[in-house]
Amino acid sequence: MNVLVSDSLSKQGIEILEKAGFAVDVKTKLPKEELIKDIKQYDALIVRSATKVTAELIAAADRLKVVGRAGSGLDNVDTQAATRRGIVVMNTPGGNTVTTAEHTMAMIFSMTRWIPQATASMRSGKWEKERFMGVELYNKTLGVVGIGQIGGYLAKLAQGMSMNVIAYDPYLAEERAHKMGVEVVELAELLRRADIISVHTPLTAETKSLINAAAIAQMKPGVMIVNCARGGIVDEADLYEALKTKRVAAAAFDVFEEEPVAPGHPLLTLENFVCTPHIGAATGEAQENVAIGIAEQIVDYFTKGIARGAVNVPSVPPELLPRLQPYLALAEKIGLLQAQLYEGGLERVTVEYNGEVAGLTVAPLTLAVLKGLLTPILENAVNYVNAPVVAKERGIEVKEVKSSDAGDFTSVIRVRVEAGKKAHRVAGTLHNRKDPRIIEIDNFQVEVLPEGHLLLILNVDRPGVIGAVGQVLGEHQINIARMQCSREEQGGNALLIIGLDAPLPTGMLETIKNGKNILSVKLADLSKGL
Repeated sequence: MNVLVSDSLSKQGIEILEKAGFAVDVKTKLPKEELIKDIKQYDALIVRSATKVTAELIAAADRLKVVGRAGSGLDNVDTQAATRRGIVVMNTPGGNTVTTAEHTMAMIFSMTRWIPQATASMRSGKWEKERFMGVELYNKTLGVVGIGQIGGYLAKLAQGMSMNVIAYDPYLAEERAHKMGVEVVELAELLRRADIISVHTPLTAETKSLINAAAIAQMKPGVMIVNCARGGIVDEADLYEALKTKRVAAAAFDVFEEEPVAPGHPLLTLENFVCTPHIGAATGEAQENVAIGIAEQIVDYFTKGIARGAVNVPSVPPELLPRLQPYLALAEKIGLLQAQLYEGGLERVTVEYNGEVAGLTVAPLTLAVLKGLLTPILENAVNYVNAPVVAKERGIEVKEVKSSDAGDFTSVIRVRVEAGKKAHRVAGTLHNRKDPRIIEIDNFQVEVLPEGHLLLILNVDRPGVIGAVGQVLGEHQINIARMQCSREEQGGNALLIIGLDAPLPTGMLETIKNGKNILSVKLADLSKGL
């Protein structure tokens, strides 16, 4: 694998890639045109915050399979464009958790005790003790907006300072908040109660200018605001006005809407504003952590198929993979078989998980079903990354259903598709908890090994059908690997399933279709997939 490192990366990360046998090129600060030209020869791209992974760059990346961000933020990566191309995007959000939280706390200390301003005053030969009256953190209320890994660690640091911590996070489970000793409140209440507010959310359409003039108007007079997350979450123009009037007593930023910051930026003119040049994650320990982390993730992806830290595909923890792997194979085979049985435009897919499998992480399994369903349509253009996007673009509705009841089996995965105004059903299980088996096709109970080439013949339950089909295959030197027959009732419809050692020659399918009592014939290629 060829890997391009386009931003500075700790040497430990590069050593891991090279030890795995990858060819690594480090080319930092490449002009846009040169990067677009060079990217064609690489399988993986590692960036930090400087390189802009745009849709244009992704379109030029013929071989690219992975974009790795050594760090947490992905503002500089067009994840949607990567997903459409089937490119995995992964980051290392945990690598700089401690460092960024510590930097946030340092900014809080700097604001409350005027440390940068006092240092500047002393360097100018002054001794202004009365000027720099500080504020104690003891018993003050810290409001954390977005309490993920960094916000959560900041809460722990603040609690160590005997601060009260309240948080706004619509995705935080109450049980987890309780364990953290954090009170979860609505945003309006947080704005009203907090003495210091620190934001720790990604920059999205919903969080853009989340802290603006209207939000500031709801805050306590003399509140302090910290942003070590992403520039743009706090409206800089509105904050400037509030700092000038001392409605906001002080603010501290490590990030800005436009970086590098212009020397004439209005906020830089205010004495009650503290700032650093986006160095929240800039410690030797953090840089080493994220470099090692992203390198190991990329090696795991190419050598083990594990997409750890991926933001556009569910990740399977290594310890769960051995248990989940057989189900992944089964789910993909079911989807692959379904795709070759139904007719008409696919409208809806319902994946039912019954028994033990319902207790597992099923998101990757649903992706496996979609990959199987879409592969015969799009060939190699579909994978675990872009399968849900392709389904959505085609207007295919996808549902998941779970049940603890698997009937006579330990686990059953059942996929029901609605296409051409008809519903089709295929179910499967694991034999000995490891070998995939198809156990149900529409109304027929079967036991089929989902591999190789399958000939599925719907016929009227009459004597001579099996013999006639066998004669046609024999005349064309097609060997039968396995065969079984299932019927709805005596004299009704029956399903004959034949496993073949080779695909049928051209025209042979029509010969079988024209046989007596044959209703329909399908040929399924299950040689693809996991």
